[in-house]
Amino acid sequence: MLNKSSIPNLFTFANLFCGFISLGLSADGEFKNAAILVIIGMIFDSMDGRMARILKVSSNVGLELDSLADVVTFGVAPAMLAYHIWFQQFELIGLMFTGLFPLFGAYRLARFNMTASKKSASHFIGVPIPAAGGFVLLLVLFHKSIPGFVVAIVLIGLCFLMISKIKIPSFKNVHILKSGTIITILIICSTYVVITTQHKHFPYLIFVAIPMYFIFIVYQIMRKRKLRGK
Repeated sequence: MLNKSSIPNLFTFANLFCGFISLGLSADGEFKNAAILVIIGMIFDSMDGRMARILKVSSNVGLELDSLADVVTFGVAPAMLAYHIWFQQFELIGLMFTGLFPLFGAYRLARFNMTASKKSASHFIGVPIPAAGGFVLLLVLFHKSIPGFVVAIVLIGLCFLMISKIKIPSFKNVHILKSGTIITILIICSTYVVITTQHKHFPYLIFVAIPMYFIFIVYQIMRKRKLRGK
């Protein structure tokens, strides 16, 4: 029988699975659908912590598992997308360059876990890896109009921002808009559909990501009203 404390981990596993499938799609050249899968992973990532708080359960296993999933989905998967789209022509050098992104992200997560008990609810130290990975996804979605040298500069900048001491506002206490990154990406994706006539060429997985997030929003609204009624 499923233990209550294991329920948040199911969302973390779903996040990790999305990252793995994204890697496969990326290797097959389905770059936009690979990017959308990472966005779906973001949705699962935003839900596991909330489920833990709703159920009032937490564990060191859950914290470490979440970090491992984040490295794959928001570190390795976006880096491989960048490699296949912009840097594959440089072969090993290109692979080593894009590999820096998940390395810096992993270090940022390790530092975060070490200070987890002391962390502030109002801000993060350094750019979180989901936000950094989300920014790379924006480049992927419009990769045909973005040159490789711009991507290289962005990747280097994001690497150092992740391990920086800059304070980044946290949205943990916001009931619906937990991650501005998710909303920004979904709005841009929706705008892309509206302003282009090539709807058939738009990544089909966006039609999974958007309903999932809006269902999550409706759930949060209903839960909030229920709590107020008590």
